[in-house]
Amino acid sequence: MNAAQSDIVALLARFTGPDVTATLSRLEAAIQGVSVDECASFLEGASAGRDVLGAAAELKRQAGQINVTIHALGILLCLPHLLEPGERVEYVSLGAGNTGRAFDLETNLRVAEFKFIHWRGGAESIRQNSVFKDYLQLALDPTPKRKHLYLLGTDHALKFLRGGRALASVLSRNNKLQRTFSDHYGDAYRTVGDYYADHADAVRIEDVSHWLSELAGVLIAEPDLMAEDSQ
Repeated sequence: MNAAQSDIVALLARFTGPDVTATLSRLEAAIQGVSVDECASFLEGASAGRDVLGAAAELKRQAGQINVTIHALGILLCLPHLLEPGERVEYVSLGAGNTGRAFDLETNLRVAEFKFIHWRGGAESIRQNSVFKDYLQLALDPTPKRKHLYLLGTDHALKFLRGGRALASVLSRNNKLQRTFSDHYGDAYRTVGDYYADHADAVRIEDVSHWLSELAGVLIAEPDLMAEDSQ
């Protein structure tokens, strides 16, 4: 942490204290009866200055980069475990989206997508849509190389892929992917499970959580889940 970041944390800590919920509750009680003439003094006593608001805004800006950073680090830290003797990286795409490249990783032996997200286990439509998008794009790619989808745990994803959710629902928010699917398969499949039953061998779905134990239990918003492709 550099000096500027330390200053931001220190400013926020002055306002929030060790427990922001308790601090806000205390302020809500203390502000009762405060007049306009007393506001400035009250705010100063509460460390509720414009500098603190600015620090909070800057921290929020920096936090917006965290998910992209985790995605990039996750891919890089998986490489020593998944690369085989004689295998060489041709490219990695570490930023949000694939920045003009087909996949997150391509080597001389494989292509791969990575999703470092934890599923809550309830309604997961956006995550399901994103997993199916990656699976479909891998499955349809004409490369003779092995195709891999790397996840933090596979149970929820496999349950979805084997399940009965309608493909019309999964594809409804991504017009480009919907057209691609229709061009290849027409109306041959009604549900995700129908499609996966015929194409389960096209992509290897693998768990990387044992390589990235630091992410255990952390709910991560994947960069490409922040906004769905509606082209």
